[in-house]
Amino acid sequence: MSPGGSFSVEEPIEFTRKNRSDSYKGRVLSYLSGIDLSCNHLTGEIPQEVKNFQNINFLNLSHNSLTGPIPPAVSELRQIESLDLSCNNLSGAIPPQIVRLTFLSFFSVANNNLSGSTPKMEEQFATFEESSYLGNPFLCGAPLPKNCSTSGPSSSKPKVSSDNGLIDMDVFYVSFVVAYVMVVVTIASVLYINPHWRRVWFYHIEAGITCCYYFLEDYILPKRFHCGCM
Repeated sequence: MSPGGSFSVEEPIEFTRKNRSDSYKGRVLSYLSGIDLSCNHLTGEIPQEVKNFQNINFLNLSHNSLTGPIPPAVSELRQIESLDLSCNNLSGAIPPQIVRLTFLSFFSVANNNLSGSTPKMEEQFATFEESSYLGNPFLCGAPLPKNCSTSGPSSSKPKVSSDNGLIDMDVFYVSFVVAYVMVVVTIASVLYINPHWRRVWFYHIEAGITCCYYFLEDYILPKRFHCGCM
């Protein structure tokens, strides 16, 4: 460092980006711009004013205690190549506008409390792997194995429990009606084809009607007449 407090281009300067540290010196330093505040025990939320750093190439806020959501203003960092927000306490959804960062080659929000869907797998975000999102139990969508369609709110259709999970009541009702019709059709077909079984069927129906008649005559009707006389 020079006596005036500025860096000399001939002095090596260490930049930590893309999850690795490299030393740079010479004229290349005039093309590098970034902010590394990792491992500083920072607290609070990421300010919206972060959008004012539109010319930085990397931003590393990892391994702090930052809370709150990822501000949509991050999507204004159009020149950024490395964005590391891992190992904090960030919550809420990842802003979908973040896919606008088309120069991004490293991205990590691992080990936070984020929820909702991962950014669309398009542009640069199609190149990021599962490791970029690990450690967020409520996060879903590619490239994570957790599918958002199975983690959303339950359907409004009534369901009943079974040993194997849940049964859709619409499917249950349709299956019941189909089974009932099949049983009726099967019995009718057997009675139509086999005269012996047809006679037995009608015999039992007649016997049942007779039993019901005598039951009513012996036990129900006398009591009604008796009560009426009282």
